[in-house]
Amino acid sequence: MKNLKSSFFYIVIIGGFSLLIYWIINHGAFMEEGRHVENMGSNLSNWEEFLSSMLHNLQHPLAILLVQIIVIILVARLFGWLFKKIGQPSVIGEIIAGIVLGPSFLGMYFPDFSAALFPEASFGNLQFLSQIGLILFMFVIGMELDLKVLQKKAHDAIVISHASIILPFALGVGLAYFIYQSFAPEGIAFSSFALFIGISMSITAFPVLARIVQERHMQKTRVGTIAITCAAADDITAWCLLAAVIAIVKAGSFVSSLYVIALAVAYVLLMIKVVRPFLKRIGELHSTRENLNKSIVAIFFLTLLVSSYLTEAIGIHALFGAFMAGAIMPENSRFRNIFIEKVEDVALVLLLPLFFVFTGLRTEIGLLNEPYLWKVTGWIILVAVVGKFVGSSLAAKFMGQNWKDSLTIGALMNTRGLMELIVLNIGFDLGVLNAEIFAMMVIMALVTTFMTGPAIDLFNKIFKSTEDVVPEEISRQGKYNILISFGNPETSPSLLRLANGMVKQLNQSSSITAMHLTPTSDLTYLNSDLYEFETFEPIVKESKFLEQKISTLFKASSNLEADVAEIANDGDYDLLLIGIGQSIYDGTFLGKILGVTTRIINPETLIYRAKEKESPFNTSSFSDSTIQIMHKTKVPVGIFMDKGLKKLDKILLPIYTKEDLELLPYIQKFIHNSQSQVTLIDMHHILQEDKKASEMVRAIALKAPNHISKFEAMDIDAQLFKDHDLLLISAESWRELIESNKIWQSEMTSVLVIKK
Repeated sequence: MKNLKSSFFYIVIIGGFSLLIYWIINHGAFMEEGRHVENMGSNLSNWEEFLSSMLHNLQHPLAILLVQIIVIILVARLFGWLFKKIGQPSVIGEIIAGIVLGPSFLGMYFPDFSAALFPEASFGNLQFLSQIGLILFMFVIGMELDLKVLQKKAHDAIVISHASIILPFALGVGLAYFIYQSFAPEGIAFSSFALFIGISMSITAFPVLARIVQERHMQKTRVGTIAITCAAADDITAWCLLAAVIAIVKAGSFVSSLYVIALAVAYVLLMIKVVRPFLKRIGELHSTRENLNKSIVAIFFLTLLVSSYLTEAIGIHALFGAFMAGAIMPENSRFRNIFIEKVEDVALVLLLPLFFVFTGLRTEIGLLNEPYLWKVTGWIILVAVVGKFVGSSLAAKFMGQNWKDSLTIGALMNTRGLMELIVLNIGFDLGVLNAEIFAMMVIMALVTTFMTGPAIDLFNKIFKSTEDVVPEEISRQGKYNILISFGNPETSPSLLRLANGMVKQLNQSSSITAMHLTPTSDLTYLNSDLYEFETFEPIVKESKFLEQKISTLFKASSNLEADVAEIANDGDYDLLLIGIGQSIYDGTFLGKILGVTTRIINPETLIYRAKEKESPFNTSSFSDSTIQIMHKTKVPVGIFMDKGLKKLDKILLPIYTKEDLELLPYIQKFIHNSQSQVTLIDMHHILQEDKKASEMVRAIALKAPNHISKFEAMDIDAQLFKDHDLLLISAESWRELIESNKIWQSEMTSVLVIKK
């Protein structure tokens, strides 16, 4: 009755007022007489008028910008994913995506499409948004710098980083002497050109270096710590030098630039002596998510904007102000992490790819159409590599590092990436670099970043590195070793309870390793230790409650599925336990066909499904991550679907195929270690046909009387599941069980699917 009354009220209100609006508009039309009101579409048919309106909408600057952002993000994510697959930082793929969308490829081979997608009039909007993205990005970079680490290792870091700056800077100035007359823009002084070439050679990409160190699990090693500290010191020094160079270029002479430099020094002192203590006090009072309200967040963002505005007004670029604002943020790591999380996704995923494409639109590789120009490009790359790599390596060796570590530090410091593009774009905007030299320097940035990974691999091979992906303390410890790999920390305790149910009576004859791999994009150098602690906190707490000793393994990864399989294969484990992967499209038509995950449409999914001869419409399909791990892992994989597992008193094992007989050893473990009651259901009389399996069941029953019950072709229903704590089943039988449509997932108990 209440619903009927509400519906009647809704109809009366909406209908009545709609009629009133219609009546007013019709009577208001009589007032148009004598006002020369024109009907713009009077000469067009309704369809033509609609098409004209649509065309006008599509050509609106906002519509163009939105479609540009959509294309840029999709292409950047695709190229980033491809380069991750070949072991390169995703930033290289995103930079190349920008070049592909620019005149070097899209503009050359599809000029009409390029002109429609990136009309020249839209460049201003792209540049504006990309600059906002860079300001937010530099703010994050400033916050990621751990000044305490710099203070502890200041001496070594400063010697190595400054050596890695002065040598390439000097070589860059020397190179400028030979190419000035051929490549310097008209009206640019030699000093300005030489200083910009020098600073371009000297830069190190701190964020890319930190990602490489994390991906290679080097952040806790001596060489990794030194490299990150040196890169941080390099960043601070290089940006201060860049500010001075910009001041000199804009002022026109060194003497005139002294006024700008004096203002810059006053600005830095103001930020350190006045603003930093003020922000520190606010940070101490509001260091948690609960009391960090919008007004407090506004204060810190205003600090970022005002700082960027001041440095832009002074003449040393807004990016230096953003970097400085991040560096003076309160040192509390939790506080900084909150801000990094707020800013990073928008800056890195949405706005930063716009900068790559804007750089790509400026990069015309087609201008390098003569062998001489490529020869000059080769000299630029050689000078950059020799200056940065040799300078860093020799300084590290002089400071007491061995040759392997010294060369590794040199290779890491030679990484330029995104930071180099920022410097080059500043030089291009100031008119110091022309289109040809800009394209050459972009190629240098790509080559020096691309070579970092292969160079480190080469040094490891030459010096016969004994480092392994699995730490020494997690090497084989007993007769039965289980590796738990979890994504969500909240699911890890149930995985541990399941593993504990198989080994808790084995004492020293078993081991459990809990592993969490996190995407490198989710991790920063600043928050890695805190992130690791919070990730393992639930499972460590559960291990203490169960009195089960565990080892932990934490690793940043650019390819989660491949790394999980590699660690499981190389670690001499007997079983890999994982939680079932979930997708936003799980169970849907689109999800089954495309294998869509929350991260990306993964092309590998269809390959693995095809290998298994599995229909994409199969309702038993796991997520693409689970499928990849199953196919890449050589040890048995247990996929656990948790429905609130608290105990292992009763276990159900339906036997559909001979593959299920291979699960009998797991039954033995549960009975021996957890005194579980096991129900065997021989669905197709498989046990009767396999004498060896029948003997094993008989032996289990003799050793543990009253712990195993066997039934023939018993009907499986929802009540049977409710009577058991765990369903143990093979991957093949799991598929058959689901396709029988006798039971739905919502009615199941906890399930452990074993893939041998």
